[in-house]
Amino acid sequence: MEAYRPPFTITNEMLSSVSSISEKIGRMTAFDNLEARPHLRKNNRIKSIHSSLKIEANSLSLGQVRDVINGKAVLGEQREIQEVKNAYAAYERISEIDPYSIRCLKQFHGIMTKYLVEESGEFRRGEEGVFNGGQCIFMAPPARLVPRLMEELFGWMKEARNEVHPLILGSVFHYEFGFIHPFSVGNGRMARLWHTALLSKWKPVFEYVPIESQIEKFQSEYYEAIARCHAAGESTAFIAFMLEQIDRILGDISVQISEENEQLSEYVKKLLAVMEYEIPYTSRALMEKLGLKSREGFRRNYLHPAVELNLVRMTIPDKPNSRNQRYIKG
Repeated sequence: MEAYRPPFTITNEMLSSVSSISEKIGRMTAFDNLEARPHLRKNNRIKSIHSSLKIEANSLSLGQVRDVINGKAVLGEQREIQEVKNAYAAYERISEIDPYSIRCLKQFHGIMTKYLVEESGEFRRGEEGVFNGGQCIFMAPPARLVPRLMEELFGWMKEARNEVHPLILGSVFHYEFGFIHPFSVGNGRMARLWHTALLSKWKPVFEYVPIESQIEKFQSEYYEAIARCHAAGESTAFIAFMLEQIDRILGDISVQISEENEQLSEYVKKLLAVMEYEIPYTSRALMEKLGLKSREGFRRNYLHPAVELNLVRMTIPDKPNSRNQRYIKG
């Protein structure tokens, strides 16, 4: 019996996108150094979680999602708050994912849907459809076929990972997974998480690239691409769509980093240079490291701009003038 191969066609448009993305990733890795910017990494991860949940009708705002992740009390539906906690727990462990393992997929579905559904971490037993709001895009295959279809998809990925470019393989997986719809809930969240995991095994910087926020911006086009592929019986249109969105979000991140670099004064750069990550400092200790005597000048030129840019955070943000206040880089 011939091994399963998802139907798709590699086009010149796709190859152009792959080339553009690879160039941006190379430049970002060499010059922008996203991995050395913990504040930007965390902000992008929060964007990923907020957008992925918003696509599935979670009503919490970006600020509320940030507060939940930071352990603050948030007024909202308990289910939606739990969705945020679960998603953050999953994304924080993304480096542990083996994207070619069904067992690992089920494990992370269990994390993503903890306390939310009885079938957490297990394939569905009922029938499901793919919806954009109230509109049914298509009905998923019968539940009895899910185990075999997933074995075929993961078998193809294992065979193809050295032959098909990760950018294309990740997009094919994303579409095929969505079509199979193996779980009773959380399929969209898992498709986007797994897509990111596949890409981050190729280039680790993808752990902090909020592809989900780009999908959320173009949600209608996302579902239109899925519908076109379903009608055509192959995933070419969806691959092209995803590559275009990945290329766009990488361009946005490069602009974001460039703007941040331009905003950094020499004072802020000097402050960051004397601070170690995740170590709390008093203002007096920082002034001593910088050789400064004027508290007012230190606050105006060094500390306040760094806090406003989210490059330095306060340990007691609600009481900025507390004598117990400490400052942490990142």
